[in-house]
Amino acid sequence: MSNNIIRVMIVDDHPQVRYGLSVFLDLWDDLQLVGEADNGEKALALAAELHPDIILMDLAMPVMDGVTATRLIKKKFPDIQIVVLTSSIDLDMIQQALDAGAKSYMLKNVNIDTMAQTIRAAAN
Repeated sequence: MSNNIIRVMIVDDHPQVRYGLSVFLDLWDDLQLVGEADNGEKALALAAELHPDIILMDLAMPVMDGVTATRLIKKKFPDIQIVVLTSSIDLDMIQQALDAGAKSYMLKNVNIDTMAQTIRAAAN
């Protein structure tokens, strides 16, 4: 974190979700969108290039799922914190993501204040 700005990357295969999250992040002065990816493979490459503080990671994506991407990103960049953002309450998959190194998880229907608090907590 530089200058108390939390640099956030969004990884989700749905363009409308990425757009909604980018609008949400723009509401807060301390949260800055630095990149977006639509699958885990692109997320891994982008994480190496941008080195965000936080990655909001979807789980179910084509090419490479969020659990695999989380494991690989945490292995290469242990200081990047990953927050799973999912629409599914698949407890097994959420547990796999946490075991792979995700800091926490939220459902996509969480309110924006809770989402901001979760991002800040994961960054600290």
